[in-house]
Amino acid sequence: MISDNAREIAHTDDGNSELNEISDPDQYRAIFIDDEDHSDSTLDQLRRDPRITVIDECRQQRAALHTLVPAVDRELIDEPARWAYYPWRRSLVRILGPESFSRLRLDRNRNLITADEQRRLSSLKIGVIGLSVGHAIAYNLATEGLCGEIRLTDFDELELANLNRVPGTVFDLGLNKAVVAARRIAEIDPYITVRIDRHGAVPESIDDFMRGLDIVVEECDSLDAKVLVREAARARRLPVLMTTGDRGLLDVERFDLQPSRPILHGLLGDVAARDLAGLSSKDKVPHVLRILDAPELSPRMAASLVEVGKTLSTWPQLAAEVVLGATIVANAVRRIGLGEPMPSGRVRVDVADALDRIGDPLVTGCAPAAVPTSADAQDEPAGLAGILTTAATRAPSGGNVQPWHIEATDDRINLRLATKYTTAMDVGYRGSAVALGAAAFNARVAAAAHGLTGDVEWSRGDEGTPLYGTAQFSPGNAPELADLYEPMLVRETNRLRGTGAPISAEVLERLRTAARTEGAELTLLHQPAEIETAAGLLARADRIRYLTPVLHREMMSELRWPGDAEPDTGIDVTTLGLDPADLVVLDILRRPEVMAKLSDWDAGTALGDDTYERVTSSSALAVVSVRGRRLTDYAVAGSAVEAVWIHAQNQGLAVQPVSPAFLYAHDDRDRQALSPDHAETLRDLQYAFRRLTGTERDQSQALVLRLSYAPRPTVRSRRRARSGSMPQYG
Repeated sequence: MISDNAREIAHTDDGNSELNEISDPDQYRAIFIDDEDHSDSTLDQLRRDPRITVIDECRQQRAALHTLVPAVDRELIDEPARWAYYPWRRSLVRILGPESFSRLRLDRNRNLITADEQRRLSSLKIGVIGLSVGHAIAYNLATEGLCGEIRLTDFDELELANLNRVPGTVFDLGLNKAVVAARRIAEIDPYITVRIDRHGAVPESIDDFMRGLDIVVEECDSLDAKVLVREAARARRLPVLMTTGDRGLLDVERFDLQPSRPILHGLLGDVAARDLAGLSSKDKVPHVLRILDAPELSPRMAASLVEVGKTLSTWPQLAAEVVLGATIVANAVRRIGLGEPMPSGRVRVDVADALDRIGDPLVTGCAPAAVPTSADAQDEPAGLAGILTTAATRAPSGGNVQPWHIEATDDRINLRLATKYTTAMDVGYRGSAVALGAAAFNARVAAAAHGLTGDVEWSRGDEGTPLYGTAQFSPGNAPELADLYEPMLVRETNRLRGTGAPISAEVLERLRTAARTEGAELTLLHQPAEIETAAGLLARADRIRYLTPVLHREMMSELRWPGDAEPDTGIDVTTLGLDPADLVVLDILRRPEVMAKLSDWDAGTALGDDTYERVTSSSALAVVSVRGRRLTDYAVAGSAVEAVWIHAQNQGLAVQPVSPAFLYAHDDRDRQALSPDHAETLRDLQYAFRRLTGTERDQSQALVLRLSYAPRPTVRSRRRARSGSMPQYG
């Protein structure tokens, strides 16, 4: 007897055309014809057609059925065989009847899945939404016999670029992905009920798709579809499973047990599907990173996400990770289907991490973990000496490392460069000398505000303390310095983006005068074309800073996160002016293994985007330079930097240093020490930047400042606390 499906097809036209109807390209179910009904003309016609392959291994299947332990019931042995016709393959296959077929096919599951468990699982109805990753999952569920009905939906067609992870073939290209997956399931078990929907996750059909399901597996690329699926599943109290192709991440949302549970564990906040529709790939990234738990991404995946929209059109996926995800989902389905513990939450099954921790049974033991130590505290002096010291420590320094030792009395201050606080970017301690010069300027301002005057004498020291500064103060008036005392105390770094509004010529000239008064020169780039050119150079330099291990390590060590053990130095991340989405991205950028992958790929152009956007939002760039190359010259420039900074802020400007990695390099040897793999590029960038700013050969650039009109920052950088005192802020 021919099945209803085949009969409907067979009698739609004359005998010559019925095979064409059976070979409908959208067909995805096998057509069954009973083995014992020899009167059916369709079976004879199929077997006679030379274009159709006939496969009959049923005798071998019956023989294998007899060998099973324990012995199968006579009822299974006598179950009639069937012919299954696969139109898309033009193949006719003889197989056992449904009960005996299932018994033999799934025999090797025992006792990993017991016979009773297999029967319970075979009654499940599972929906799989998204048939790229979902294809492997659906196939795995069918292969293990974990459902009796499976529903598939995807609006997309299979493309060549999908074949790195979707187990289709070139013969499937151009077909709907749900059709491709359904055909593959039919080829391993034609008795499983498969239903498809070619629309994907859309409001018009999602409720019908989910009606009667027991479990939903969601593997959509679209964020709004992910939310839509969960909204519908939660309304029907259906559990949702999702695997992500990186480090085996599985998400479980038991809306059947927790009908009021937030969607996606609340990671996207209170968001509806309509809020996420139409987002660009770049706009999706922050949301995706929240879902993926950015700090836990593999280095390769994290590095790849940085490249989305640059060298990659979208995030990558590997077949191995997809298969791993299918394995994890199958385990979760078994637990839910059998009533075993499977709570809401997320877990990673990280194969790479497991392989990294491979152990040798012949070797035991492990090294103790290092214990971090906190910075040394110093006592804060009292009286006028304390005022001078407090003022000096309010000075800016690269990464807020505060590279100084300060000793003061009521009429004298000594500043010594502390080499233990310097970094690789501080080539030859030149950046520290700038910081020391700024501290000296602040001390002079504080002294002037209290009726004292005095100049700083700079001298070079030894390797341990390569620069000294001493100021002896005596009664006197310096009203221009004294007027800067209160502005000096509130000087701050403002990293917020600006409006780009122009700065008046009068203000620009005041800043130049402030630098000249302290013995330095100030170059101002305030034309949009100049600022944009500088932004490109600084962005490329920042990329090198990210990709150079020592520079990246030190840059990230400067950042202070909530709860950090050493909050009184470095840069509080809340001062960076980043929104929560950008902070998630920063979690990726701080990881050295991610930067290593980007460096290996000669990628990471996006690493300079933040610098480019900040600089191009500015009203001007200010470059402070000085004649000479000695540390004492850089100290003089440091005083000018602080004078310019205080005056700029006093004029309502926001100020942020944006100094490039090459700033303190004098020659190829310096640049080689900074970044061996990028020394030539640093040289070219430095040459272009000095040319842009008109810096002469005998001039040393001390600092680059970004000037803009922006809101005040909500948090100020802290200063290293002294024994028995509260931390200072600046």
